[in-house]
Amino acid sequence: MSKIRVRFAPSPTGPLHIGGARSALFNYLLAAKAGGDFILRMEDTDRERSTPESEENIKDSLRWLGIQWNEGIDVGGPYAPYRQMERLDTYQKVAEQLIAEGKAYYCYCSEAEIEEERQAQLAKGETPRYSGRCRHLTAEERAEKEAQGIKPVVRFAVPPGQDIVIEDQVRGRVVFQSDGEGDFILMKSDGIPTYHFAVVVDDHLMQITHIVRAEEHLSNTPRQLLLYEALGWEKPVFAHVSLILGKDRSKMSKRHGSVSVTNYRDQGYLPQALVNFLALLGWAPEEKKELFTMEELIAEFSLSRVSKSPAVFDLDKLKWLNGQYLHQLDLDQVVAGITPYLDDSMTQNTASLQLLAATLQNHLLCFSDVKEFMPLIQGELPQWDAECAAIMQKEQVPGLLCLFAKSLFALPEMTPEEVKKTLKACGKELGVKGADLFMPVRIAATGMQHGPDIDKLIALMGKNVLDQRLTESFARLQIIKSW
Repeated sequence: MSKIRVRFAPSPTGPLHIGGARSALFNYLLAAKAGGDFILRMEDTDRERSTPESEENIKDSLRWLGIQWNEGIDVGGPYAPYRQMERLDTYQKVAEQLIAEGKAYYCYCSEAEIEEERQAQLAKGETPRYSGRCRHLTAEERAEKEAQGIKPVVRFAVPPGQDIVIEDQVRGRVVFQSDGEGDFILMKSDGIPTYHFAVVVDDHLMQITHIVRAEEHLSNTPRQLLLYEALGWEKPVFAHVSLILGKDRSKMSKRHGSVSVTNYRDQGYLPQALVNFLALLGWAPEEKKELFTMEELIAEFSLSRVSKSPAVFDLDKLKWLNGQYLHQLDLDQVVAGITPYLDDSMTQNTASLQLLAATLQNHLLCFSDVKEFMPLIQGELPQWDAECAAIMQKEQVPGLLCLFAKSLFALPEMTPEEVKKTLKACGKELGVKGADLFMPVRIAATGMQHGPDIDKLIALMGKNVLDQRLTESFARLQIIKSW
Protein backbone atom coordinates (compact mmCIF):
# COMPACT_ATOMS: atom_id res chain seq x y z
CA MET A 1 0.00 0.00 0.00
CA SER A 2 1.24 3.51 -0.79
CA LYS A 3 2.12 5.94 1.96
CA ILE A 4 -0.98 7.31 3.68
CA ARG A 5 -1.60 10.95 2.84
CA VAL A 6 -4.55 12.75 4.38
CA ARG A 7 -5.65 16.35 4.36
CA PHE A 8 -7.71 18.82 6.32
CA ALA A 9 -9.14 21.39 3.95
CA PRO A 10 -11.32 23.96 5.73
CA SER A 11 -12.88 27.07 4.26
CA PRO A 12 -11.41 30.13 6.03
CA THR A 13 -14.82 31.74 6.52
CA GLY A 14 -14.88 31.68 10.33
CA PRO A 15 -13.18 30.21 13.38
CA LEU A 16 -12.37 26.51 13.55
CA HIS A 17 -15.58 24.66 14.43
CA ILE A 18 -15.63 21.78 16.90
CA GLY A 19 -16.75 19.44 14.11
CA GLY A 20 -13.89 20.58 11.89
CA ALA A 21 -11.43 20.11 14.74
CA ARG A 22 -12.60 16.52 15.18
CA SER A 23 -12.18 15.83 11.44
CA ALA A 24 -8.69 17.31 11.57
CA LEU A 25 -7.85 15.20 14.63
CA PHE A 26 -9.06 11.95 13.06
CA ASN A 27 -7.02 12.65 9.93
CA TYR A 28 -3.98 13.54 12.00
CA LEU A 29 -4.24 10.39 14.13
CA LEU A 30 -4.67 8.18 11.06
CA ALA A 31 -1.59 9.64 9.37
CA ALA A 32 0.56 9.74 12.50
CA LYS A 33 -0.12 6.10 13.32
CA ALA A 34 0.89 5.00 9.80
CA GLY A 35 3.86 7.33 9.52
CA GLY A 36 2.02 9.19 6.77
CA ASP A 37 1.56 12.83 5.82
CA PHE A 38 -1.02 15.28 7.17
CA ILE A 39 -1.65 18.20 4.82
CA LEU A 40 -3.38 21.49 5.63
CA ARG A 41 -5.04 23.08 2.59
CA MET A 42 -7.35 26.11 2.40
CA GLU A 43 -10.49 26.02 0.30
CA ASP A 44 -10.78 29.78 -0.04
CA THR A 45 -12.89 30.12 -3.18
CA ASP A 46 -15.71 31.83 -1.25
CA ARG A 47 -14.23 35.25 -1.91
CA GLU A 48 -16.91 37.19 -0.04
CA ARG A 49 -16.57 35.27 3.23
CA SER A 50 -12.98 34.02 3.25
CA THR A 51 -10.65 36.16 5.36
CA PRO A 52 -6.98 36.08 6.43
CA GLU A 53 -8.19 36.37 10.03
CA SER A 54 -10.17 33.13 9.73
CA GLU A 55 -7.19 31.34 8.21
CA GLU A 56 -5.01 32.48 11.11
CA ASN A 57 -7.65 31.34 13.60
CA ILE A 58 -7.77 27.88 12.05
CA LYS A 59 -3.99 27.53 12.08
CA ASP A 60 -3.66 28.84 15.65
CA SER A 61 -6.44 26.54 16.86
CA LEU A 62 -4.85 23.47 15.30
CA ARG A 63 -1.47 24.31 16.79
CA TRP A 64 -3.06 24.91 20.21
CA LEU A 65 -4.63 21.45 20.01
CA GLY A 66 -1.25 19.94 19.18
CA ILE A 67 -2.26 19.05 15.61
CA GLN A 68 0.74 19.94 13.49
CA TRP A 69 0.73 19.50 9.72
CA ASN A 70 3.90 18.46 7.94
CA GLU A 71 2.84 19.80 4.55
CA GLY A 72 0.64 22.66 3.39
CA ILE A 73 -0.03 26.24 4.45
CA ASP A 74 3.02 27.95 6.03
CA VAL A 75 5.02 24.70 5.77
CA GLY A 76 5.16 24.23 2.01
CA GLY A 77 5.65 20.97 0.18
CA PRO A 78 5.96 19.38 -3.24
CA TYR A 79 2.37 20.16 -4.30
CA ALA A 80 2.20 23.87 -3.53
CA PRO A 81 0.36 26.17 -3.61
CA TYR A 82 -2.06 25.04 -0.90
CA ARG A 83 -4.70 27.75 -1.31
CA GLN A 84 -7.28 27.13 -4.00
CA MET A 85 -7.34 30.73 -5.21
CA GLU A 86 -3.66 30.31 -6.08
CA ARG A 87 -4.45 27.21 -8.19
CA LEU A 88 -7.01 28.61 -10.66
CA ASP A 89 -4.89 27.83 -13.73
CA THR A 90 -4.75 24.18 -12.68
CA TYR A 91 -8.53 23.87 -12.47
CA GLN A 92 -8.98 25.63 -15.81
CA LYS A 93 -6.65 23.18 -17.55
CA VAL A 94 -8.47 20.15 -16.18
CA ALA A 95 -11.83 21.66 -17.14
CA GLU A 96 -10.59 22.24 -20.69
CA GLN A 97 -9.43 18.63 -20.82
CA LEU A 98 -12.90 17.39 -19.86
CA ILE A 99 -14.50 19.67 -22.45
CA ALA A 100 -12.14 18.42 -25.15
CA GLU A 101 -13.04 14.83 -24.27
CA GLY A 102 -16.78 15.57 -24.42
CA LYS A 103 -17.19 14.97 -20.68
CA ALA A 104 -18.02 18.58 -19.84
CA TYR A 105 -19.54 21.49 -21.73
CA TYR A 106 -20.22 25.20 -21.65
CA CYS A 107 -23.65 26.20 -20.31
CA TYR A 108 -25.11 29.62 -21.11
CA CYS A 109 -28.38 29.36 -19.16
CA SER A 110 -29.21 32.35 -17.02
CA GLU A 111 -30.17 32.10 -13.35
CA ALA A 112 -33.73 33.03 -14.31
CA GLU A 113 -33.91 30.18 -16.83
CA ILE A 114 -32.52 27.71 -14.28
CA GLU A 115 -35.06 28.82 -11.68
CA GLU A 116 -37.92 28.57 -14.17
CA GLU A 117 -36.86 25.02 -15.00
CA ARG A 118 -36.57 24.20 -11.31
CA GLN A 119 -40.05 25.45 -10.49
CA ALA A 120 -41.53 23.48 -13.38
CA GLN A 121 -39.92 20.28 -12.10
CA LEU A 122 -41.17 20.92 -8.57
CA ALA A 123 -44.67 21.48 -9.91
CA LYS A 124 -44.53 18.01 -11.48
CA GLY A 125 -43.30 16.46 -8.25
CA GLU A 126 -39.84 15.85 -9.70
CA THR A 127 -36.48 16.32 -7.98
CA PRO A 128 -35.00 19.55 -9.35
CA ARG A 129 -31.89 19.10 -11.47
CA TYR A 130 -30.43 20.71 -14.55
CA SER A 131 -31.95 19.19 -17.69
CA GLY A 132 -28.80 19.44 -19.80
CA ARG A 133 -30.32 21.79 -22.36
CA CYS A 134 -26.89 23.24 -23.28
CA ARG A 135 -25.16 19.86 -23.51
CA HIS A 136 -25.76 19.50 -27.25
CA LEU A 137 -25.40 23.08 -28.50
CA THR A 138 -23.79 23.33 -31.92
CA ALA A 139 -20.68 25.40 -32.54
CA GLU A 140 -22.85 28.04 -34.21
CA GLU A 141 -25.22 28.22 -31.23
CA ARG A 142 -22.31 28.59 -28.85
CA ALA A 143 -20.80 31.32 -31.00
CA GLU A 144 -24.12 33.17 -30.96
CA LYS A 145 -24.25 33.02 -27.15
CA GLU A 146 -20.67 34.27 -26.96
CA ALA A 147 -21.49 37.14 -29.32
CA GLN A 148 -24.26 38.17 -26.92
CA GLY A 149 -21.63 38.58 -24.20
CA ILE A 150 -22.93 35.68 -22.10
CA LYS A 151 -20.22 34.22 -19.87
CA PRO A 152 -20.79 30.50 -19.56
CA VAL A 153 -20.26 28.10 -16.71
CA VAL A 154 -18.70 24.70 -17.30
CA ARG A 155 -20.94 21.73 -16.48
CA PHE A 156 -20.04 18.08 -16.13
CA ALA A 157 -21.93 15.73 -18.44
CA VAL A 158 -23.22 13.16 -15.96
CA PRO A 159 -23.46 9.72 -17.62
CA PRO A 160 -27.01 8.31 -17.33
CA GLY A 161 -28.09 5.06 -15.73
CA GLN A 162 -25.04 4.39 -13.57
CA ASP A 163 -24.82 3.05 -10.03
CA ILE A 164 -22.28 5.05 -8.06
CA VAL A 165 -20.89 2.80 -5.34
CA ILE A 166 -19.08 4.14 -2.28
CA GLU A 167 -17.20 1.59 -0.20
CA ASP A 168 -17.08 3.74 2.90
CA GLN A 169 -14.77 2.75 5.75
CA VAL A 170 -17.33 3.86 8.34
CA ARG A 171 -20.72 3.61 6.70
CA GLY A 172 -20.14 0.51 4.61
CA ARG A 173 -21.42 0.12 1.04
CA VAL A 174 -23.52 3.12 -0.09
CA VAL A 175 -25.07 3.29 -3.58
CA PHE A 176 -26.31 6.36 -5.45
CA GLN A 177 -27.78 6.63 -8.98
CA SER A 178 -26.26 9.02 -11.48
CA ASP A 179 -29.72 9.89 -12.83
CA GLY A 180 -30.40 11.77 -9.61
CA GLU A 181 -27.44 14.11 -9.94
CA GLY A 182 -28.03 16.34 -12.96
CA ASP A 183 -25.21 18.00 -14.87
CA PHE A 184 -23.45 19.92 -12.11
CA ILE A 185 -21.24 22.98 -12.46
CA LEU A 186 -17.46 22.60 -12.46
CA MET A 187 -16.37 26.18 -13.17
CA LYS A 188 -18.45 29.26 -12.51
CA SER A 189 -18.67 32.07 -15.05
CA ASP A 190 -16.05 34.09 -13.15
CA GLY A 191 -13.48 31.32 -13.53
CA ILE A 192 -13.76 30.08 -9.94
CA PRO A 193 -14.14 26.31 -9.50
CA THR A 194 -16.95 24.78 -7.48
CA TYR A 195 -16.20 22.74 -4.37
CA HIS A 196 -16.88 19.40 -6.09
CA PHE A 197 -14.42 20.08 -8.86
CA ALA A 198 -11.59 21.77 -6.97
CA VAL A 199 -11.53 19.19 -4.19
CA VAL A 200 -11.14 16.30 -6.64
CA VAL A 201 -8.40 18.02 -8.61
CA ASP A 202 -6.50 18.97 -5.45
CA ASP A 203 -6.86 15.59 -3.79
CA HIS A 204 -5.61 13.78 -6.87
CA LEU A 205 -2.68 16.08 -7.64
CA MET A 206 -1.64 16.09 -3.97
CA GLN A 207 -1.83 12.27 -3.94
CA ILE A 208 -4.34 12.09 -1.08
CA THR A 209 -4.99 8.43 -0.27
CA HIS A 210 -7.67 8.71 2.45
CA ILE A 211 -10.46 11.26 2.84
CA VAL A 212 -11.85 11.35 6.37
CA ARG A 213 -14.61 13.92 6.73
CA ALA A 214 -18.03 14.58 8.22
CA GLU A 215 -21.11 12.58 7.25
CA GLU A 216 -22.69 15.66 5.71
CA HIS A 217 -20.21 15.31 2.82
CA LEU A 218 -21.46 11.83 1.94
CA SER A 219 -24.01 13.26 -0.52
CA ASN A 220 -21.18 15.12 -2.28
CA THR A 221 -19.21 11.96 -2.89
CA PRO A 222 -21.16 10.62 -5.94
CA ARG A 223 -20.29 13.70 -7.99
CA GLN A 224 -16.68 13.46 -6.94
CA LEU A 225 -16.47 9.78 -7.83
CA LEU A 226 -17.92 10.54 -11.26
CA LEU A 227 -15.11 13.03 -11.78
CA TYR A 228 -12.44 10.54 -10.69
CA GLU A 229 -13.83 8.05 -13.19
CA ALA A 230 -14.11 10.57 -16.02
CA LEU A 231 -10.52 11.70 -15.50
CA GLY A 232 -9.19 8.16 -15.16
CA TRP A 233 -7.77 8.90 -11.71
CA GLU A 234 -7.38 6.43 -8.84
CA LYS A 235 -10.07 6.91 -6.21
CA PRO A 236 -9.09 7.57 -2.60
CA VAL A 237 -10.46 5.69 0.39
CA PHE A 238 -13.48 7.45 1.88
CA ALA A 239 -14.56 7.52 5.53
CA HIS A 240 -17.51 9.66 6.59
CA VAL A 241 -17.66 10.14 10.35
CA SER A 242 -20.92 10.75 12.16
CA LEU A 243 -22.48 14.09 12.90
CA ILE A 244 -22.00 15.74 16.29
CA LEU A 245 -25.30 16.27 18.06
CA GLY A 246 -26.25 18.24 21.15
CA LYS A 247 -27.63 16.46 24.20
CA ASP A 248 -31.14 16.99 22.79
CA ARG A 249 -30.06 14.95 19.72
CA SER A 250 -30.29 17.91 17.35
CA LYS A 251 -27.36 19.10 15.24
CA MET A 252 -24.68 20.81 17.28
CA SER A 253 -25.22 24.58 17.35
CA LYS A 254 -24.50 27.61 19.53
CA ARG A 255 -27.50 26.87 21.72
CA HIS A 256 -25.69 23.74 22.94
CA GLY A 257 -22.68 25.80 24.00
CA SER A 258 -19.62 27.15 22.26
CA VAL A 259 -19.01 25.74 18.79
CA SER A 260 -15.49 27.02 18.06
CA VAL A 261 -12.18 25.84 19.43
CA THR A 262 -11.24 29.43 20.30
CA ASN A 263 -14.21 29.73 22.65
CA TYR A 264 -13.06 26.74 24.68
CA ARG A 265 -9.49 28.03 24.81
CA ASP A 266 -10.74 31.41 26.02
CA GLN A 267 -12.90 29.76 28.70
CA GLY A 268 -9.82 28.15 30.18
CA TYR A 269 -10.06 24.61 28.86
CA LEU A 270 -6.86 22.66 28.32
CA PRO A 271 -5.93 21.53 24.79
CA GLN A 272 -5.14 17.98 25.91
CA ALA A 273 -8.60 17.67 27.46
CA LEU A 274 -10.36 18.95 24.34
CA VAL A 275 -8.33 16.59 22.14
CA ASN A 276 -9.20 13.67 24.43
CA PHE A 277 -12.87 14.64 24.32
CA LEU A 278 -12.98 15.08 20.54
CA ALA A 279 -11.32 11.71 19.98
CA LEU A 280 -14.10 10.00 21.93
CA LEU A 281 -16.80 11.69 19.82
CA GLY A 282 -17.52 8.81 17.47
CA TRP A 283 -14.45 6.67 18.16
CA ALA A 284 -14.20 3.98 20.81
CA PRO A 285 -10.95 2.50 22.14
CA GLU A 286 -10.62 -1.24 22.53
CA GLU A 287 -10.27 -1.06 26.30
CA LYS A 288 -12.56 0.82 28.66
CA LYS A 289 -10.49 3.91 29.27
CA GLU A 290 -11.26 7.61 29.12
CA LEU A 291 -8.01 9.50 29.60
CA PHE A 292 -5.60 9.45 26.64
CA THR A 293 -2.48 11.37 25.78
CA MET A 294 -1.99 12.32 22.15
CA GLU A 295 0.64 9.59 21.88
CA GLU A 296 -1.80 6.99 23.20
CA LEU A 297 -4.49 8.15 20.78
CA ILE A 298 -2.08 7.82 17.87
CA ALA A 299 -1.16 4.29 18.94
CA GLU A 300 -4.77 3.12 19.33
CA PHE A 301 -6.72 4.98 16.64
CA SER A 302 -8.25 3.09 13.73
CA LEU A 303 -11.12 3.77 11.36
CA SER A 304 -12.55 0.34 12.17
CA ARG A 305 -13.56 1.60 15.61
CA VAL A 306 -15.25 4.76 14.36
CA SER A 307 -19.00 4.47 14.82
CA LYS A 308 -21.61 5.37 12.23
CA SER A 309 -23.98 6.45 15.03
CA PRO A 310 -24.17 10.17 15.83
CA ALA A 311 -21.84 11.44 18.54
CA VAL A 312 -23.38 13.44 21.39
CA PHE A 313 -21.53 16.52 22.61
CA ASP A 314 -21.78 16.29 26.39
CA LEU A 315 -20.40 19.47 27.93
CA ASP A 316 -20.46 17.93 31.40
CA LYS A 317 -18.18 15.15 30.15
CA LEU A 318 -15.80 17.69 28.66
CA LYS A 319 -15.70 19.60 31.95
CA TRP A 320 -15.01 16.39 33.86
CA LEU A 321 -12.18 15.45 31.50
CA ASN A 322 -10.72 18.94 31.73
CA GLY A 323 -10.82 18.76 35.50
CA GLN A 324 -8.87 15.50 35.44
CA TYR A 325 -6.08 17.15 33.50
CA LEU A 326 -6.20 20.44 35.41
CA HIS A 327 -5.85 18.67 38.75
CA GLN A 328 -2.59 17.08 37.57
CA LEU A 329 -0.88 20.32 36.54
CA ASP A 330 2.11 21.85 38.27
CA LEU A 331 1.26 24.83 40.47
CA ASP A 332 2.98 27.27 38.11
CA GLN A 333 0.76 26.06 35.26
CA VAL A 334 -2.34 26.63 37.36
CA VAL A 335 -1.13 30.12 38.27
CA ALA A 336 -0.62 30.94 34.60
CA GLY A 337 -4.00 29.46 33.71
CA ILE A 338 -6.11 31.38 36.24
CA THR A 339 -4.29 34.73 35.97
CA PRO A 340 -6.23 36.02 32.89
CA TYR A 341 -9.52 35.67 34.80
CA LEU A 342 -8.45 37.67 37.88
CA ASP A 343 -8.30 41.39 38.55
CA ASP A 344 -5.14 43.23 39.51
CA SER A 345 -5.84 42.98 43.24
CA MET A 346 -5.19 39.23 43.05
CA THR A 347 -2.45 39.06 40.44
CA GLN A 348 -0.07 41.71 41.81
CA ASN A 349 0.85 39.65 44.88
CA THR A 350 2.77 36.56 43.77
CA ALA A 351 2.44 34.76 47.10
CA SER A 352 -1.34 35.30 47.23
CA LEU A 353 -1.70 34.19 43.62
CA GLN A 354 0.18 30.96 44.31
CA LEU A 355 -1.88 30.34 47.44
CA LEU A 356 -5.07 30.93 45.45
CA ALA A 357 -3.95 28.43 42.80
CA ALA A 358 -3.07 25.83 45.42
CA THR A 359 -6.36 26.40 47.25
CA LEU A 360 -8.61 26.10 44.22
CA GLN A 361 -6.79 23.69 41.88
CA ASN A 362 -8.78 20.60 42.86
CA HIS A 363 -12.05 22.54 42.82
CA LEU A 364 -11.74 23.90 39.25
CA LEU A 365 -13.03 22.17 36.13
CA CYS A 366 -11.61 24.88 33.88
CA PHE A 367 -9.50 27.94 34.59
CA SER A 368 -12.34 30.44 34.18
CA ASP A 369 -14.15 28.75 37.08
CA VAL A 370 -11.84 30.74 39.34
CA LYS A 371 -14.21 33.68 38.89
CA GLU A 372 -17.00 31.74 40.59
CA PHE A 373 -14.85 31.29 43.72
CA MET A 374 -13.81 34.89 44.12
CA PRO A 375 -16.97 35.89 46.09
CA LEU A 376 -15.74 33.46 48.78
CA ILE A 377 -12.65 35.63 49.18
CA GLN A 378 -13.83 39.12 48.28
CA GLY A 379 -17.04 41.09 48.52
CA GLU A 380 -20.09 40.89 50.74
CA LEU A 381 -21.03 38.01 53.00
CA PRO A 382 -23.91 36.12 51.33
CA GLN A 383 -27.16 35.41 53.15
CA TRP A 384 -27.18 32.15 55.05
CA ASP A 385 -29.52 29.45 53.85
CA ALA A 386 -31.75 27.60 56.34
CA GLU A 387 -29.16 24.91 57.08
CA CYS A 388 -26.42 27.45 57.73
CA ALA A 389 -28.71 29.49 59.98
CA ALA A 390 -29.58 26.37 61.97
CA ILE A 391 -25.90 25.48 62.48
CA MET A 392 -25.14 29.00 63.68
CA GLN A 393 -27.79 28.71 66.40
CA LYS A 394 -25.90 25.92 68.19
CA GLU A 395 -24.82 26.58 71.75
CA GLN A 396 -21.06 26.56 71.24
CA VAL A 397 -21.03 29.04 68.33
CA PRO A 398 -20.88 32.45 70.11
CA GLY A 399 -18.02 31.47 72.39
CA LEU A 400 -16.13 29.75 69.60
CA LEU A 401 -16.37 32.69 67.21
CA CYS A 402 -15.40 35.23 69.87
CA LEU A 403 -12.32 33.26 70.90
CA PHE A 404 -11.32 32.51 67.31
CA ALA A 405 -11.65 36.14 66.18
CA LYS A 406 -9.78 37.50 69.18
CA SER A 407 -6.95 34.96 68.80
CA LEU A 408 -6.66 35.33 65.04
CA PHE A 409 -6.58 39.11 64.92
CA ALA A 410 -3.85 39.13 67.54
CA LEU A 411 -1.53 37.35 65.11
CA PRO A 412 1.09 39.43 63.26
CA GLU A 413 0.50 37.41 60.05
CA MET A 414 -2.51 35.37 58.94
CA THR A 415 -1.03 32.41 57.04
CA PRO A 416 -2.92 29.14 56.41
CA GLU A 417 -0.69 27.42 58.95
CA GLU A 418 -1.41 30.03 61.64
CA VAL A 419 -5.14 29.98 60.89
CA LYS A 420 -5.27 26.18 61.23
CA LYS A 421 -3.15 26.27 64.39
CA THR A 422 -5.37 28.94 65.93
CA LEU A 423 -8.58 27.10 65.11
CA LYS A 424 -7.32 23.87 66.64
CA ALA A 425 -6.20 25.70 69.77
CA CYS A 426 -9.65 27.27 70.12
CA GLY A 427 -11.28 23.86 69.76
CA LYS A 428 -9.00 22.34 72.36
CA GLU A 429 -9.66 25.16 74.81
CA LEU A 430 -13.43 24.93 74.39
CA GLY A 431 -13.64 21.16 74.03
CA VAL A 432 -15.13 21.46 70.52
CA LYS A 433 -14.00 19.42 67.54
CA GLY A 434 -14.97 18.17 64.08
CA ALA A 435 -17.84 19.82 62.26
CA ASP A 436 -18.89 21.65 65.44
CA LEU A 437 -15.54 23.42 65.32
CA PHE A 438 -14.94 24.03 61.63
CA MET A 439 -18.46 24.57 60.28
CA PRO A 440 -19.41 27.70 62.28
CA VAL A 441 -16.11 29.34 61.34
CA ARG A 442 -16.60 28.46 57.66
CA ILE A 443 -20.14 29.86 57.63
CA ALA A 444 -19.15 33.00 59.51
CA ALA A 445 -16.28 33.64 57.08
CA THR A 446 -17.84 32.56 53.77
CA GLY A 447 -21.58 32.17 54.30
CA MET A 448 -21.42 28.58 53.02
CA GLN A 449 -21.07 25.10 54.47
CA HIS A 450 -18.76 23.70 51.84
CA GLY A 451 -15.81 24.80 49.75
CA PRO A 452 -12.01 24.85 49.65
CA ASP A 453 -9.93 24.58 52.82
CA ILE A 454 -11.13 27.26 55.22
CA ASP A 455 -7.66 27.99 56.60
CA LYS A 456 -6.45 28.85 53.09
CA LEU A 457 -9.57 30.90 52.28
CA ILE A 458 -9.20 32.96 55.44
CA ALA A 459 -5.52 33.59 54.69
CA LEU A 460 -6.49 34.74 51.19
CA MET A 461 -9.17 37.09 52.52
CA GLY A 462 -6.77 39.01 54.72
CA LYS A 463 -7.72 40.75 57.94
CA ASN A 464 -9.82 43.52 56.39
CA VAL A 465 -12.24 41.23 54.53
CA LEU A 466 -12.37 38.75 57.41
CA ASP A 467 -13.09 41.60 59.81
CA GLN A 468 -16.07 42.65 57.65
CA ARG A 469 -17.36 39.08 57.36
CA LEU A 470 -17.11 38.32 61.08
CA THR A 471 -18.57 41.69 62.04
CA GLU A 472 -21.63 40.96 59.90
CA SER A 473 -21.92 37.40 61.23
CA PHE A 474 -21.72 38.67 64.82
CA ALA A 475 -24.44 41.19 64.04
CA ARG A 476 -26.70 38.46 62.64
CA LEU A 477 -26.11 36.39 65.77
CA GLN A 478 -26.45 39.46 68.03
CA ILE A 479 -23.00 38.84 69.47
CA ILE A 480 -21.00 41.80 70.74
CA LYS A 481 -17.79 42.31 68.76
CA SER A 482 -14.85 41.72 71.07
CA TRP A 483 -11.64 42.22 69.07
